[in-house]
Amino acid sequence: MKQLMSRASGAVLPGVLVVSLCFPLAAHAATCESLARLTLDNTKITIAQEVAPGTFTPPGVARQGGAPPQVPRAYASLPAFCRVAATLTPSIDSDIKVEIWLPSSRWNGKFQAVGNGGWAGTISYPALASAVAAGYATVSTDTGHVGNSGAFALGHPEKVTDFAYRSVHEMTVRAKAIIDAFYGTRPTLSIWNGCSQGGRQGITEAVRYPADFDGVIAGAPAVNWIHLHAGRMAINRAVNATPASVIPPSKYPTIYRAAIAACDARDGVADNVIENPGACTFDPKVLSCSGAEDNACLTPAQVESARKMYAGAAHPSTRATVLPGLARGSELGWNVIGSAEPIMYAADAYKYVIVKDRSWDPTRFNAATDLDLALSADPDDVLGSTDPNLRSFFGRGGKLLLYHGWSFL
Repeated sequence: MKQLMSRASGAVLPGVLVVSLCFPLAAHAATCESLARLTLDNTKITIAQEVAPGTFTPPGVARQGGAPPQVPRAYASLPAFCRVAATLTPSIDSDIKVEIWLPSSRWNGKFQAVGNGGWAGTISYPALASAVAAGYATVSTDTGHVGNSGAFALGHPEKVTDFAYRSVHEMTVRAKAIIDAFYGTRPTLSIWNGCSQGGRQGITEAVRYPADFDGVIAGAPAVNWIHLHAGRMAINRAVNATPASVIPPSKYPTIYRAAIAACDARDGVADNVIENPGACTFDPKVLSCSGAEDNACLTPAQVESARKMYAGAAHPSTRATVLPGLARGSELGWNVIGSAEPIMYAADAYKYVIVKDRSWDPTRFNAATDLDLALSADPDDVLGSTDPNLRSFFGRGGKLLLYHGWSFL
């Protein structure tokens, strides 16, 4: 059976389109430097240079005194490759940076585009390095802004569209054209590989542009993007409603151990893994303090906060689920949502996309009104990525690999 190797997971994916694992050694159709003169729509190529083996240093790496910057370990073993950087301007307000890396020799004939995390705002250099080291021609984008923040969105709807989906599609089209120009042939297999934001990007690509990729690897895809941030905000505010309701992080291990003790062995093996968290009904009330409070027990208000972490966020009027709760066994990571301040990604979503007020403060959050405000802030599903229609993608033979942990934060 033809198969696709995923470097990210080390797994073989049955049924996914394959090409030979032999590396073609055909001569290039063009030199790396000549790609600077390539003319593509809405594209300005700013760098086209050969990078010698083990010499690449990502932008921003500091020099030591007057010496050249030291090559980080992750890049020291890279083979020679052609590095192409470009700026894409599909709209009057677009400023999308992309980098395409092309193995100078032993190209495997395939193309792997790599995704971002959070609010993006940077080229994914480590992912590019992993892909080119495995023989792929590869590409990454900053999605049209600088910095892992949602601040770019305020007053810039075109940049929001770039971040949501346009930058990835435009990047992919240009990358394939540059691959063709350099090697004299299009890739025989095109793969998307991303996690979190990158997972959402991959799903959105498959829905909106089903011909862009033959295979999509989407890890922990942050689809339902607006629901995700609204739910994160609602849970955070609920468990921090009063000083008494706050669960100190020093108590997370106590809750974790109690959940493990209650549900671990249900599968017949005591291995500190809850095999089926959905079937675990552990109630943190069993940890209620019977005397003086310490890290081994929970106050009544803390018991309720723990229950809210498991329950997730629901609309206060309709009781419709906005964000499912965290699984039993996730307690050691609760500080991401339960910390005194909400996760930055959710706060930025409210400031710059939902409320559209950079001075907005999470203490102003009101679940009775602000959940509705969030859910109405993306009427065209630009950021939400909630469309599940993959018929066109699958209809042309596209393969989708989804992976996700039990607990998303």
